[in-house]
Amino acid sequence: MRSLTASRAPDAYRARPLSGPDATYQAVGNAKAQDDPKLRLRGDRLFRRRAGRADPAPSRLSYRLQRWMLTPGIRRGLKIGLPLGALAAAVGLFFADDARRDELSAQVSGLITAFQERPELMVKLMAIDGASSGLSDDIREVVPLDFPISSWDLDVEQIRDTITGLDPVKSASVRIRPGGILQVDVVERQPVIVWRTREGLDLLDETGAHVASIARRTERADLPLIAGEGADKHVAEALELLRTARSLGDRVRGLLRVGERRWDLVLDRNQRIMLPTERPVRALERVLAVNEVQDLLERDVAVVDMRLGSRPTIRMTEAASADWWNTKVTTGNGQ
Repeated sequence: MRSLTASRAPDAYRARPLSGPDATYQAVGNAKAQDDPKLRLRGDRLFRRRAGRADPAPSRLSYRLQRWMLTPGIRRGLKIGLPLGALAAAVGLFFADDARRDELSAQVSGLITAFQERPELMVKLMAIDGASSGLSDDIREVVPLDFPISSWDLDVEQIRDTITGLDPVKSASVRIRPGGILQVDVVERQPVIVWRTREGLDLLDETGAHVASIARRTERADLPLIAGEGADKHVAEALELLRTARSLGDRVRGLLRVGERRWDLVLDRNQRIMLPTERPVRALERVLAVNEVQDLLERDVAVVDMRLGSRPTIRMTEAASADWWNTKVTTGNGQ
């Protein structure tokens, strides 16, 4: 309700219809005012004051401000965001000084170092199991650690990868044992064959992986010999052929890889069995079967060519060929 101005007459104000207590009070006041002029004047002043009161409803700006403060996001921002912003500003001001930053960094580094260098976290030695003495020396050489060292400074995975990178190592596991011991368990490759190349002699395991190099064949005379380009990629097949030729005993000198596609079995007396590309083991079994019946390899045979399974070929030695020709010529002259 808007307030009345002082220019309006009291009679005009009283002429407006009232209801409730105001109407009753006005009726009583009018009745008494007719008898007493002073009372009538007092009533006029009272109604003028009531008419001049301010509207109790809030202003439009105050209403919008109150509604804005009731928004959940605004309330959370004032309760949470404002304190966090003040805290972030305080931290930013604190770390704006280079000296304070350096001092705090030094204190944190000191605490971390003190924790990492506790006696129970220190590694004092390295134990290697499953490796020969030479391989153990190689491992200690490629993993140079200055003991004692904190376990926090050890990269176990990197150490394991470094060790498995050695040719003689088939697999390895690295862990830190209680008591400050760096435990290295190694599975060493076992050489099963000697591979002769232009660079020298190499020892290979059953998968063809390089194990070590030797200077002379006599260092591992107990192992069979293979030669030729790409022979290391077919070690499994070579071992099967050598097992098949065990009946020949010490006559076997080795296997030669020809053209990176097939094998020649080399025997003593410069004899050679030329095996096919496909199914070489079966072709060798056929030759050995004939040898057991007819002593084929005990004769003056230089080459047994099994490259064509349907037409095996035998090449005689030069001396045997010369004797055969001499015998043929002599027989022909005698006729």
